[in-house]
Amino acid sequence: MHVHRDIVLEGRNLVFAYGADEVILKGDSFEFRGPGLVTVLGPNGSGKTTFFKVLLGLLKPQEGRVLVNGVDVTGDPVKAGRFMSYVPQLSSLRRDIPVTPLEVVEAALRSRGLHGRARRGAAVKLLEEVGVSEVMSRTLGELSGGQLQRVLIARALARDTDILLLDEPLSGVDPRGREGLLELVREIAQRKLIVMTTHDPVQALKRSDYFVVFNRGIVAQGSPYDIYKLDILRKAYGTVLEIEKCLHVL
Repeated sequence: MHVHRDIVLEGRNLVFAYGADEVILKGDSFEFRGPGLVTVLGPNGSGKTTFFKVLLGLLKPQEGRVLVNGVDVTGDPVKAGRFMSYVPQLSSLRRDIPVTPLEVVEAALRSRGLHGRARRGAAVKLLEEVGVSEVMSRTLGELSGGQLQRVLIARALARDTDILLLDEPLSGVDPRGREGLLELVREIAQRKLIVMTTHDPVQALKRSDYFVVFNRGIVAQGSPYDIYKLDILRKAYGTVLEIEKCLHVL
């Protein structure tokens, strides 16, 4: 499997707004380097999913560029899709369709031109890798939140891109499931660049390499030591008990 020694995702002076009163990016710039885990922290409704859609080329910024390893992918989902795979929030997923994890991952492997036995074998291997091989023949509706999240990660891995964008992968998962999920994410981040959003500043603290505090634009970015300061977190969250607790942990 080919991996860039260095995976670079960058945004240059990105501006995106749905309208005059709903500005999400305000000329923001960043450079995420992988392999590694970048955590985008911000409260619900702060525009994190929109930020991902701009990175994925699904929304075109009014100004600025998105580059992967120097290639301009701005507003081009096909080009961006060669480098990035997206894992949506669990809440956006229909769970009443009678498909199995095996079928979900096999479908994703089609894009790589695998057929028949080879495709099935590769799907089984991916589901084993993410730790859900024991439920691969159940329907999605029978899975726990944590299991379903792992299936979605396997589906993204099936596309074999250098970058994974995980949208709130920890919500809808019970506390024990979250720990295991973070371990898995950390493991994958040793070979890929993972950008993960979360509204909970405590969870990803010990495992992330780089942080972005996000609320209608980038409030701050850097190492945990740069970011986990009361004034910075208050800028994004207001005064929330969660924040005080989090700094206490730190």
